[in-house]
Amino acid sequence: MNRRSFIQKSAILGTTLFVSLKSFSFTSLSERKISGKVISKGKGIANVVVSDGFNVVQTDKSGNYIIEVNPMAKFIWISTPAGYEFKTESYIAKHYESALGTNSLNFELSKLKQDDNRHNFIIWADPQVKNKKDVQQMMETSVPDTIKTIKAMDPKIPVHGVTVGDIVWDNHELFADYNTAVAAMGIPFFQALGNHDMDYRMGGDETSDKTFQEHYGPTYYSFNRGKAHYVVLDDVRYLGVERTYDGFITQAQLDWLAKDLKFISKDALVIINLHIPVHNAVKNNADFYAVLAGFNNVHIMSGHTHYNRNVITNGIFEHNHGAVCGAWWTGPICEDGTPRGYGVYEVDGTDLKWYYQPTGSTQKEQVHIYVDELTNQKRLIANVWNWDPKWKVEYFLDGKAMGVLEQQKGYDPLSVSLYKGPTLPAGRTFPEPSKTDHLFVAHFEPSVKQVKIVATDRFGVKYQADFTA
Repeated sequence: MNRRSFIQKSAILGTTLFVSLKSFSFTSLSERKISGKVISKGKGIANVVVSDGFNVVQTDKSGNYIIEVNPMAKFIWISTPAGYEFKTESYIAKHYESALGTNSLNFELSKLKQDDNRHNFIIWADPQVKNKKDVQQMMETSVPDTIKTIKAMDPKIPVHGVTVGDIVWDNHELFADYNTAVAAMGIPFFQALGNHDMDYRMGGDETSDKTFQEHYGPTYYSFNRGKAHYVVLDDVRYLGVERTYDGFITQAQLDWLAKDLKFISKDALVIINLHIPVHNAVKNNADFYAVLAGFNNVHIMSGHTHYNRNVITNGIFEHNHGAVCGAWWTGPICEDGTPRGYGVYEVDGTDLKWYYQPTGSTQKEQVHIYVDELTNQKRLIANVWNWDPKWKVEYFLDGKAMGVLEQQKGYDPLSVSLYKGPTLPAGRTFPEPSKTDHLFVAHFEPSVKQVKIVATDRFGVKYQADFTA
């Protein structure tokens, strides 16, 4: 075959192949649709949101939907409507199906037996188990404590949980142990992706969620309970080098979120769940806040830091939770002195109340106090770990009211004694005390024998801590 003939035949073959690929790309992928129905006891449910993570549609009055599926979509999921049970497998949320290899998907829901206008939820941040010893601690401390908290709730009020990332500590085989913990707690649990839940050495951000998705499905989605709309997002961007990541919410998620929120009232209670705190560690947080503009009642649930902090930005309340594992299962407290524990939230319509539950203690424990001797005086330090600007922290000396304490940024004394220095804590020496702004300080005469702290939260609940010399 001469060169001219080869080029001509190659050109014809290339043109044919190009047309074939072009036809496949735009017809088979871009125009692919999935249809189905959302039903309960054989009856269609209207206005249920269905999504592939890119497009968002609602079911018609008969419960039918048709959705155009993005070529990048891996799942189809429903945003479970208020009044219906969450679909689960061994209490792990299962609100999704694979988008691959099908043109038809139906979803069946069951009506809740209780009114969900009032409901509760629990936020676990960073259980972060690395080995079976960590798992044992989780199963012997955090799980029984959470079960106790759930059992103390009104059984007529539905309750669910959300784990806001770092379910495990790079050891993905332990997802199964976390699942066992969820099954033991006995309430529906939703999961957000953390930086330690990602796959490394498989490519970039687009491949880093593979194992997580095999266990828990999509990394971003929404659901409803009562008048509250819940959103789970993935704000961990893997940068392609092992353990290198940043806080970032992809444009695909922002676009999806804007579509999802079109079906939600501006006055609804909106609860965003993700791993890395938004206010100071998500690079494109301005774009994220812009999507939420106009919503009047937004709360963000985050973890990642292993300390507890409440921050209000643009009218949005972010709860950055202390870790279930504390300082990586090395001691009873996080790096800022917050006890190991989790958040407990109570929803009534669009009203939200909350407290921090210290593992192994009671709700009444919300303050640690320290009194130390200085030259010619004593110093009081109170750590009020779930403080926000509407709290009031007062103190009493030998029964006399002294007014409010001075807020000061510094280190919790117990965290210094447990974690300060290159040899502490034993086994995992990297935790260090973390400065916090929820410390309150006063100085007084050495003759004072009794010190009392009364911390009143934004809901008028009073918590007391005492010291006797």
